Amino acid sequence: MNRMPQTPPALLRNPARPRPAGLAGLAPWAAAITFSLAALLAPALWNGWALVFFDTGGYVRRVLEMGLEPGRSLFYGLFLWAASLGWWSFWGPVLAQAALTLWCIRLMLRTHDLPSGPAATAGVTVALALLTSLPWFAAQLMPDVLVPLLVLALWLLGFRWERLTGAERAGLILLSLLALLSHMSSMALGIGLVLVTAAAWALARWRGWRLHIRILPPAAVVAGSLILMPLLHLALVGQAVYTPGGPVFVFGRLVQDGIAQRWLDANCPRPDVQLCQYRDRMPATANDFIWHEDSPFRQIGWWGGADRELSLIVRESIRSYPGDFLLTGLASTAEQIGKVATGDGLDEWQEVTRWVFRDLLPVSGFEDARQQREEITQGLFDAWSTLHIPVAYLSLLGLAVIAAWAFRCGRHDLAALGLFLLLALLGNAFISGALSNPHDRYQSRLAWIATLAVGMAPMARFRRSDQA
Repeated sequence: MNRMPQTPPALLRNPARPRPAGLAGLAPWAAAITFSLAALLAPALWNGWALVFFDTGGYVRRVLEMGLEPGRSLFYGLFLWAASLGWWSFWGPVLAQAALTLWCIRLMLRTHDLPSGPAATAGVTVALALLTSLPWFAAQLMPDVLVPLLVLALWLLGFRWERLTGAERAGLILLSLLALLSHMSSMALGIGLVLVTAAAWALARWRGWRLHIRILPPAAVVAGSLILMPLLHLALVGQAVYTPGGPVFVFGRLVQDGIAQRWLDANCPRPDVQLCQYRDRMPATANDFIWHEDSPFRQIGWWGGADRELSLIVRESIRSYPGDFLLTGLASTAEQIGKVATGDGLDEWQEVTRWVFRDLLPVSGFEDARQQREEITQGLFDAWSTLHIPVAYLSLLGLAVIAAWAFRCGRHDLAALGLFLLLALLGNAFISGALSNPHDRYQSRLAWIATLAVGMAPMARFRRSDQA
C-alpha cells in the first residue's frame, strides 16, 4: 500500500517567511497600501493639513530651541523635523506614522499565520480606521500613535522573534526606541511589558506550554532607551537627564483627588513650602493647577522651579495617607479604562501651537485647515464616539473572553496575546490615570489594538479549521 509523502515536522515548525513579490504582485500591493494609508490619514485629508494638539507646538520648539521642556520630548520633535524634511512639509510625519501603523498591522497578521496579502491587510486596516479612533491619532502630530505601536513591537520582539526577518527585527527595534524616547509614559509602559514578558516566559516553562518567548530583545530595547535618553540629552543640550515633568503630573492628580489640599491643611504653615500661602485658593482639578494662568503653580516657580517642593509634598502625602493614595489611584485607573471617546482636545483653541506655526515657524496651509477655522467641533467627535466607544468596550471584554477561551482550547499563543494586550491596556490606564489624571485620549489611543486582536481570533480559528 502506497503512502502519501508527509511533510517533515521541521518544515511544519519553521515559520513562513515573506517571499519577494514579482512584478505581477506589485500592483495589488500598491493599491492596498494607497487605500490603507488614505484610510489612516482620512482625518488629515479632510482637514486639509495634519491634525495638531495643544502640545504639538511644544515638540517643535524643543528642536528650534534645542532645550528641554517638561512633558515635551526632544526626540519626538527631532522625528517631526526629520520626517518633515527640515520643516518642509508636515505631511511627512503623519505619512510616516500611518506607514508604520500599516506595517505593524501586516506583521501581526503574517507572524500569526493569518491572511496577510494585499486584500487582507487593507481590509483589516480599513476596518480599524472605521471602527476605532486610530486614524485620528495616526493623522495627528503627536507621539500618541507610537504608544500602541510600542505594545505591538514589544509583543512581536518577545513572542514572534523566530517569525521575523532580520530587517523586520531591526525595524521593530528602531520603532520601539522612537516610541520609548518620545514620552516618559511609554518608557514606564515598556518596563511593565518587559516584566509581563518575563512572567510569561517563566509560566510557560513551568507549565510546559509551547510558547517561544524571547526576553532579551524587548528587555534590551527598553534598557537601551533608559541609557540612551540621558546620554543623548547630554550630547544635544548638555544635560544628562530624562524628559522632565514627572512630579508635576503626579501632584496634579493629588490636587484633583483632594489629597494635596488635605496635606497642606494639616502641615501649614511651613517655611519650606510656598504653597502654604496659596492653600485657600488651590484649584479643584489637575488641569487647572498645571495649566491655568492664575494657578499657584506659576507663583511658586512653575516648571522646573517648583519641582523640589512638589516632590516633597508628593512623598509626604503618600506617607501620610497611603490608603487614600492607593484607593484614589485605583479609582483613577478604573476611570481611565472607561474614557475612550474620540477627539479629546482636538476642538480646543491651540494657542501655543498656532503661535508656533503662524509666527515662529510659518508654514503654508496651516491657517486654512478646517481645524484652525474651528470647523472641527465636539459634535463631530460625539458622532464618531457613538461607534468608537461601544467598539472599544466590546473589544476590551473580548480580550478577556479570547484569553479564557484560548487557554481552555490549548491555544496558548492566542491566550498569551490576549493577556499581553489586556495588561498593556490596564498598565496604560494606571500610568495615565493614577500617575497623572484621566483623559479620553490616553486610553482611546490604545483601544484599537484590542479590536485588532479580537478580529484576529476568529481569523485564526477559521484558518486552523481550514488547515485541519
